[in-house]
Amino acid sequence: MQSVYIDTYGCTLNHADSDIIASRLQGHYVLADSMENADIVIMNTCTVKKGTEQKILYKLDMLEKDHRLVIVSGCMAGANRGTIKRHAPNAGIVTIQNVDRICEALDDLWHGIVPNIAGAKSGERISMLSPNGSILSRIPVSDGCLSSCSFCETKFARGPLRSFSEDAILKAIKNSVESGAKEVQITSQDIGSYGFDKKTDIAELLEKVDKIEGDFKVRIGMLNPQHLHRYIERLCDVMKSERFYRFLHLPVQSGSDKVLRDMRREYSIAEFKGQIDYIRKHLLKVGIETDFIVGFPTEEEKDFEMSCNLIEDMRFEVTNISRFGARPHASASNMPQLGYDVINKRSNDMSRLVRSVQNDINKGYINSSIDALFTEKTLMSVNGRNESYRQVVVKDAPESILGTHSKVRISAVSANAIYGEIEAI
Repeated sequence: MQSVYIDTYGCTLNHADSDIIASRLQGHYVLADSMENADIVIMNTCTVKKGTEQKILYKLDMLEKDHRLVIVSGCMAGANRGTIKRHAPNAGIVTIQNVDRICEALDDLWHGIVPNIAGAKSGERISMLSPNGSILSRIPVSDGCLSSCSFCETKFARGPLRSFSEDAILKAIKNSVESGAKEVQITSQDIGSYGFDKKTDIAELLEKVDKIEGDFKVRIGMLNPQHLHRYIERLCDVMKSERFYRFLHLPVQSGSDKVLRDMRREYSIAEFKGQIDYIRKHLLKVGIETDFIVGFPTEEEKDFEMSCNLIEDMRFEVTNISRFGARPHASASNMPQLGYDVINKRSNDMSRLVRSVQNDINKGYINSSIDALFTEKTLMSVNGRNESYRQVVVKDAPESILGTHSKVRISAVSANAIYGEIEAI
C-alpha cells in the first residue's frame, strides 16, 4: 500500500478539508509522517496571500526537480491551475470540490497518468469526514461566500455559497465527540453567511449544536460583519451557553469607510463598532479577534491612521495584520499599487501598536486563576484555551492533562499568550 503525505497551507477550513482527504484515503493509502517518507505528496494549497503562494510554488519547484509524485488541491487548484502547471507540469490537480475522487487521482498518478479533476459539484464532502480520535475536530459547514471583496480571489477558487445540510453537520459533530473530540472548530470561508441559501443562518445551527450531548467546547470560525446584523441578538443569546467559547472573529480590514467601500465590504465603521459594543455588552468576557489589510491600493496615510485609531479605541483581544498583495483574479490588483516601503512601514507601525494593546490586555490575567481546556502538546509546553479563547501555555506540564479542564495560575504574559502553572486538574 502506497504512502501519502498531506501538506496543508492556510486557514482552518483548509485544515478541515485535509481531514476529509485523510478520511477518504483510509483503507486505500497509508498516511506518511513526513514528505520525505511519502510515495505521493498531496499539497492542499492557499491563495489568500502572495507570500504563502510563493512558499507553495517554491516547494512545487523542488518536488518537480526531484521527480516526486504530487497532487495539488485546495484554493490554488481552483484559482491558478496555469501557475501550478508552469512550476510543476507533472503534478496532478484535484479541486477541493472533487476530493471524493482523490483515490482515483492517486491511482492514476501512480500509474503514470497525470489527473486533472476540476469543475463544480453539488455534493457535501462533509459526509466523507471520519473521526480520527483527535482532541480537536474541525467541521466545515459550507463552501464559498456571498461577498465580492475586491482584494480576494478565494471566491474564484471556491465559488458562491453552498451551505452543507444541518443533519450532515450535526452528525459530523456527534461522531467526532463520540470519538474523543473535546474542542470542535466550526469553520467556513465565511461562517456569517452560513445557511442564507437554505433559509436559515448560523445562529439557528448553533442552537441545535448546543443540544448535542457530551463534554466538549465549540469555537466558531471567521464571520464577516456585513451579515451579522441579521441575527446578532440570537447569536449572542446562544453563545451564553457554556458549550461555546466566548469568542468571535470579525475581520474589519480597515478603519476607513472610504477604503471599506473600495474593498467592497458592505458595512461602515459605525456599524462595525455598534456590533462590537452590542457583543461586549451581552457576552461578558468575550474575546474579539479581527483582521486588517495594510497597504490596500487606495489607502492614504489618513486612512491608515483611522485603522490605528480603531485599534486603540476598540482594543481587540487579537488583531491579525496582512500586507496587501495583488492576487491574479482580484479586481484591486488592477489598481495603482502602493510602494513596498510604504506598506512595510505601515505594517511595522501597526504591529507595534497591536503588540502593545494585546500585551496590556493580557497583563490583566497576571496572578489570576483561570480554567483552561488543554488541546495541544509541543516540545516545550502543553497549550490550551480559556473561556474567551486566549492561548494558555504551561511549560513542563504532564501530557495527561490533554483533553482536560485544568486550573492555571497565571504568572506571565506576552502579546499573544498567557503563561502559568497548573493548580488543579
